[in-house]
Amino acid sequence: MQRVRMYDLHERAWHWVQAGVILLLFWTGAVVHRPDLPLLLDFRFAEFLHRWAGLALALNALLGLLYHIFSREILQFLPDDPGFFGLALRQARYYTGGIFRGEDHPVEKTRQAKLNPLQKLTYLALLNIALPGQVFSGLLLWSGHAGLRGMLPPTWIGLLASLHLLLAWMLLVFLVSHIYLATTGHTPASNFVAMITGYEDLPQGHAEGAER
Repeated sequence: MQRVRMYDLHERAWHWVQAGVILLLFWTGAVVHRPDLPLLLDFRFAEFLHRWAGLALALNALLGLLYHIFSREILQFLPDDPGFFGLALRQARYYTGGIFRGEDHPVEKTRQAKLNPLQKLTYLALLNIALPGQVFSGLLLWSGHAGLRGMLPPTWIGLLASLHLLLAWMLLVFLVSHIYLATTGHTPASNFVAMITGYEDLPQGHAEGAER
């Protein structure tokens, strides 16, 4: 095994800020959606936090996008591998069966290829569809129900709120899956440690060319 510098400071800070803001959005959103539940937060304060946490999410996402473009790390997310969809299918089979039979990981992680094909597809959908949809639907709802009533039929406002809630559930499913799959590294804690320290232990050969 070789110790490799996998994530720089910006990537780690962006990841944990995004995670914290999303958790805050889930909590405050639950209070706004179901104020009758004992969720330890005042409704008005939850509504205030939810709005500003949403703006923080959008700002952090924008800063992350700019960083990935100018550092060229955005190339990590693009599906440019030969036989990409075949590899994605193998990865899905590994997660749903092979991992429980002790099979080898079909795509080994390197500094130059941090994401496997299935992760790339997931993040492309998350960052280009789910998160923008969540932010824009939230901004429209924030613009005020009174203002929207003058522009849209009430049914459309209800559909917009339902879309916002559906996307929230999709993001929650992603978060739970993300935490679980993070335990499937070389050790159950290796991915978490790497995202804190920036360093990860990789098998000899996979660390070739990486900054150590």
